[in-house]
Amino acid sequence: MFRANLILRIVIGLCVWGSIVGGTALAKSRVISVAGGGELQTQVKATATKVIPAVVSIASTVMVRDQAFSDEALPFGLFKDAPPARRQYGQGSGVIVSPDGYIITNNHVVADAVDVEVILADRRQYKGRVVATDPKTDVAVVKIQANNLPTVTWGDSSTLAVGEFVLAIGNPLGLSRSVTFGIVSAVGRADVGVADFEDFIQTDAPINPGSSGGALVTINGELVGINTAIASPTGGSVGVGFAIPSNMARAAMQSLLKTGRVVRGFLGASTQDVTPLLGKIFRLPDVKGAVVTDVHAKGSAEKAGLKRGDVVVRFDGRDVMDSGHLRNLVAASTIGSKHRLDLMRESKPYQAELVVQEAPRERTKKSQAASASDAVAHPLAGVVFDDVTVPLARQMDLAVTNGVVVTDIEEGSLAESSGLQPGDVVLELNRQQIPSFAVFQRLADPLKPTDLALLLVNRQGNVLYIPIQSE
Repeated sequence: MFRANLILRIVIGLCVWGSIVGGTALAKSRVISVAGGGELQTQVKATATKVIPAVVSIASTVMVRDQAFSDEALPFGLFKDAPPARRQYGQGSGVIVSPDGYIITNNHVVADAVDVEVILADRRQYKGRVVATDPKTDVAVVKIQANNLPTVTWGDSSTLAVGEFVLAIGNPLGLSRSVTFGIVSAVGRADVGVADFEDFIQTDAPINPGSSGGALVTINGELVGINTAIASPTGGSVGVGFAIPSNMARAAMQSLLKTGRVVRGFLGASTQDVTPLLGKIFRLPDVKGAVVTDVHAKGSAEKAGLKRGDVVVRFDGRDVMDSGHLRNLVAASTIGSKHRLDLMRESKPYQAELVVQEAPRERTKKSQAASASDAVAHPLAGVVFDDVTVPLARQMDLAVTNGVVVTDIEEGSLAESSGLQPGDVVLELNRQQIPSFAVFQRLADPLKPTDLALLLVNRQGNVLYIPIQSE
């Protein structure tokens, strides 16, 4: 979030909501003559004409259920029937990055969507499929069944400079094919409060609700950012917009398509920003860098010899501005790659070699919203699974302390009607043992709508088979 003394709000939902009940080549130069403004205007017009066809409108639908309320007239505090789920509609943007229909957008545009409609600039309309999402960078990938589509060329966001001309293209407030023009106001913005990994491009090119997932391009039409949020006291554009850098978005997309998740490097240490006071205490020449506050056992930092109190000031010769910057640099590094760290240790320069390890996988939950379309998408749609841990086993009063447990299940889902219940511990899926969620996900993800999901579960000490299959 912004600092408390700034009276601003971050509009993450650059996606407009309402509800009712019920090519990879990089251009070598972006320098352009602006004498008299004529050449600049010509270039802006040419870029807009080239990029607009590859920017789409995304309409998404999620199902929301209002919380039931108590009625004092009912005996014993009984609740009225839960209100019916209602459809909530959102609108955002996306960018076509491959001729065969892959579109990059924001996670918050399509998160939990039960229906996604993609409308091209030429008004063709397609059913979209959410391939994968990464909430940590607010990136999502949507696929449509089409070929020979117009695309935007990826640009190198690391070469962006403050003051550089950019165009923002999207569908603000439902106004499709909108183009705005401005400059890069800043790069490397973090602590915005939008995502876990933040390295935003700030721009004054006006963007508004509905622009989420749209394109931020250079004067030559290279995709250098995915528009994501604005800072505004009113909810509308005041010239402070943020875009995910293309290098971060592209790496996330490639990893999602290859592995279904984003593989990130991990420092294996806790760090904090250098403040003026800490800079004075550690006798640092500049108020920048990342102070190591803890080193994780057997992690990359420990193996590199880092110690508590070390201050990382450079990563492969690049200045480290703060702890978030260092985390982004490590996260973007190839697993197993080696990097030189310049440190200040007890006020003296010190160097270390860091071999990047993969970040520990979080206990991902397999959750899908219940809907008619989801019910035929996967035999286990609408079920939330999680790894069994000792605290969770104690909390749910489970008879085992490892494996995979059903923590929630949507009413009316195929799995629920087949007899699966919260608290069931999954021992096998289709006669194959399930020691962890990772194994379960590997076996469950390939299942097709009509496939059988035969679960062997432990229900409070009783072991039984539960077959789940659509008719």
